Amino acid sequence: MLAEGTADEVVVVDNGSSDDSVAVLRRALPGATVIAREHNGGFAAGANAGIRHAHADVVVLLNNDAVPAPGFVRALRDHLTRAAPEVAAVTGRIVLAGRWTGLPAGVVPAPDQRVLRDHGGRAWTPSADGEVRLNSTGVLVDRDGNGMDRDWFAPVDRVAGVDVFGFSGGASALRRSALDDVGLLDESLFMYYEDTELAWRLRRRGWRVEHASDAVVEHDHSASSGVQSDLFVFRNARNRMVVALWHAPWGTVLRASARTLFRGLRGLGAGSTRREARLVLAAFGDVARTLPVHLARRRRESQRASVPRRRVDPGA
Repeated sequence: MLAEGTADEVVVVDNGSSDDSVAVLRRALPGATVIAREHNGGFAAGANAGIRHAHADVVVLLNNDAVPAPGFVRALRDHLTRAAPEVAAVTGRIVLAGRWTGLPAGVVPAPDQRVLRDHGGRAWTPSADGEVRLNSTGVLVDRDGNGMDRDWFAPVDRVAGVDVFGFSGGASALRRSALDDVGLLDESLFMYYEDTELAWRLRRRGWRVEHASDAVVEHDHSASSGVQSDLFVFRNARNRMVVALWHAPWGTVLRASARTLFRGLRGLGAGSTRREARLVLAAFGDVARTLPVHLARRRRESQRASVPRRRVDPGA
């Protein structure tokens, strides 16, 4: 995590490493504040620890698997300085690390082949002679409550709009006054959808998010957890429903829940997808068991909001 004030301040959070990472960081970054957390509380807990230790009006978040281009922090800071006072966050331009080649329709990837899929379902695999592609120019939420990277796998020269629903927690700048207004990232989510959830809270209090195309980072997507890991599958399915329950109109909540249940039931008899199906159904069951807690949170969010939910609904 980077913080910008009258002088640059660098705060690095080690989120419960079990090796010598803390000692390595302190040797490599003698001018930085290194915070060593005893346990891994997830992305939100790590980021919040850094934010609490920073002394700045603007806080810049940067993932451990992202490499900033020269001028990244300055571009975010300058954009936020010039922006209207209701702009709470500025999200950067995230480029996928390496080069990627789209597989032709019908081609089945090898079992050990790394594959990512774009929003249309096309499979992409790393390739030395492939193309550089975008990871994100901000976060969108569809009518089913699904959070997604805007411009995922779009050509790297795609021109993105300035206004966007949410920011990417891995490469963004946040205005301290906005965080003081709505609070920090929600640590109960542990990992995934924390930035989307915070964007909902910001928007329901009248704040906005913008994109800075000149704030560029290269990101090794899901290098830490992997898109097929048990952690990713369970948390992604669970947190999509939870965030919808807390913030979205009832139509979105119902579609998000139905989509999750259908995905789990459909996969039970599909061989290699049974593991994923069981995890998705476990996520659905977790939310169902704790439904009163989430409904209480929904009421609290409505009481705190100053903008009606229907005016924020990204799927409308």
